[in-house]
Amino acid sequence: MQDEIALFNELSKLLLDLEKTQPVAKPIASSQLQNTLDLSLNENGISNEELKEILKTVVKRTPKTASKSFFNQLYGGRVNKATLGDLLAVMLNSSMYTYKVAGLHVGIEKEVISEICKLVGYTSNGAGTIAPGGSMSNMMALIMARDTKNRDIADEGQTLKMTLYTSEASHYSVSKNAALIGIGRNQVRLVKTNKGGEMSSEHLRELIEEDIEKGYIPFLVNATSGTTVLGAFDDLEAINTICKSFNLWLHVDGAYCGGVIFSTKYKHLVKGLEHTDSFSINAHKMLGTPLSCSIIVTQNKTQLHHSFSNDADYLYQTDTDDFNLGKTSLQCGRRNDALKFWTLWKFTGTKGLEKIVDKQFSLAKLARDYITKHKDYELYSFDDSISVCFKYKNISARDLCTALYENAELMVGYGNFNNQEFVRMVTINSQLEEEDIFAFFTSIESFVAQNMLKISVS
Repeated sequence: MQDEIALFNELSKLLLDLEKTQPVAKPIASSQLQNTLDLSLNENGISNEELKEILKTVVKRTPKTASKSFFNQLYGGRVNKATLGDLLAVMLNSSMYTYKVAGLHVGIEKEVISEICKLVGYTSNGAGTIAPGGSMSNMMALIMARDTKNRDIADEGQTLKMTLYTSEASHYSVSKNAALIGIGRNQVRLVKTNKGGEMSSEHLRELIEEDIEKGYIPFLVNATSGTTVLGAFDDLEAINTICKSFNLWLHVDGAYCGGVIFSTKYKHLVKGLEHTDSFSINAHKMLGTPLSCSIIVTQNKTQLHHSFSNDADYLYQTDTDDFNLGKTSLQCGRRNDALKFWTLWKFTGTKGLEKIVDKQFSLAKLARDYITKHKDYELYSFDDSISVCFKYKNISARDLCTALYENAELMVGYGNFNNQEFVRMVTINSQLEEEDIFAFFTSIESFVAQNMLKISVS
């Protein structure tokens, strides 16, 4: 194992160097991947030296998601203490379904869940678990809401025409999960949004009333704290009032921007969160933890257990359900995703996580100010968001982002809202500084100046 650790250290150093000298890896066209790299698996193995050279190539040609030129997804960067916790979790290789095999790491996960519940404002009856991604967190919320409305469904199967509600700007996993849990995509109602991308509570009420008249059984509203394009926050207080009127489960998808619960300055964006039924947050987004670390908490500990518990004598042989985490998990065996977040939180404290969150909003404001002061830019996003959406010189956002990627200049994506297409940069990388924001715009301007004839204007 000592040799492998030494090789890992060598590869890590190579990666850290490349993130500075070649922050955007030259992409390999998907059609040329097999011809460019030897990815084949063969009957006979290879030598240590051959493996080392191949792994060096893998490191060189992999997109650098921790570099300061990566603005493409809703995650990025590398927080050292969180990475340390993740590396340790790999070495310890604990599976988190029983206390017998996970030991003290169950206590670590329970502490993370407990503190998240407190920040949300849930009562002592709050509980939760760590799921394999934000989509699965949303699925767990749908299942709990479904089972609350019809407690026999877990045993008898889906027989009722049940409906759920989410904004037209929400994450695609909602419809996908409706299909997977037997509700059906056609029973998902898309609620209109305002110009800022926030769910219309008036339209929500109309849709619910229409469905009840038609004989459907509404059971859940999915609100979003940080929509994927504009980074908008739905009005939880207004939506909660409607949910209480119709006895509906209110879930808040905070995968992207749920980290505001750590911020005194920005927690108002989720005002009313304490009255919701469930809430999900991805620590691998705003909080800088390595992929993946997705947490779902709920006001109803009993319902969490009812929806996901299943006895297995060969597995649960010691301790109580509170310490056998498989009783409230979507999975059986699962890796220890709590340790990396706990290590970060333990080191920085809640105040340190607050600084990480606040900095992202500060950098987003800096970017918006830059855009509004330069006549060649047009801003499409709003205050209190870490998504910065814009067009430059009326150039096709799709063409610009693709050209920047193909020429290894920047990793940034584009988005659409209200039939407008624009560049969407995110300031979610907690390692960014003010000069990196200015460097981002300088890169775009220099690239366009050198390649204007090759880029189409919309």
